[in-house]
Amino acid sequence: MSIKTDKIQVGEFEWFYRQTEINSDRTPVLFLHGLPSHSYTWIKMMSLLADENIPSIAPDWLGCGFSDKPKQKDFAYTPDAFLTSLGELIAALKLEKFYLVVQGFLSSVGVQYALENPEQIEGLIILNTPIISGSKLPWVMKQLSLPFVGDMMTQDPLLVDRTIEKGSGFVVSDKDLDVLRKPFLQSSAVGRSLMAILKKIDLDRTTQDIETGLNNWSQPTLIIWGTADSWLNADGVKKLAESNPEINLIELAEAKHYPQEHWASDISQAIVQFFRSKVF
Repeated sequence: MSIKTDKIQVGEFEWFYRQTEINSDRTPVLFLHGLPSHSYTWIKMMSLLADENIPSIAPDWLGCGFSDKPKQKDFAYTPDAFLTSLGELIAALKLEKFYLVVQGFLSSVGVQYALENPEQIEGLIILNTPIISGSKLPWVMKQLSLPFVGDMMTQDPLLVDRTIEKGSGFVVSDKDLDVLRKPFLQSSAVGRSLMAILKKIDLDRTTQDIETGLNNWSQPTLIIWGTADSWLNADGVKKLAESNPEINLIELAEAKHYPQEHWASDISQAIVQFFRSKVF
């Protein structure tokens, strides 16, 4: 099994994505990454799911990774703009039904998409994502949106190392960091796009809408949460899972904000079991 990389033109913009090359009639999984990462963060889980004959695809958001980095006059970098562009990408990829896996800041746009298009979602899996009202950007990201300071910091490729290792609480291999920071070494545009995203992320509005929507959500859902995450508290997630019988919660006691980086095997096994019991 291999994971291919490809690009697809969607309207004005070109998206980069990774896709497992397997022959399977199972409904695919769509992975959406958070900040300041890109689709590479999912390759361990994509490989593990492929071993179970589950196909998957993981795009880089516009402005991130190896996808286009539009100027702000051409793309608003707001949650609504990302929501529209995600819908266009899903249509271009001809994904009629899929399982959706999200993690991190910005990936909450995927949950918004699911809430608006439940007929397309076979199952929803949420890893440490701002879905509870009152969620805030951690300072390590918030400072990247500040005038002057943010302009300088978002041009430093090592921001990837600092953010992901601080958020995960564990060392990330040099091999993986080399790939994760590569877009910042190739172009200054990715730093400018990151700053625009963080300025316009509008968590106050989006998290309130998401929490309200998930309270009434009727699709099979699995939340896998690194409860040591100091950026996103687990208390609201626990209450959400208790209030909706369609939501199952698995807690990873030692994991923090980026659980897929170090708990890919545990998470993949939980997802496979969830699919078998709920969907397959």
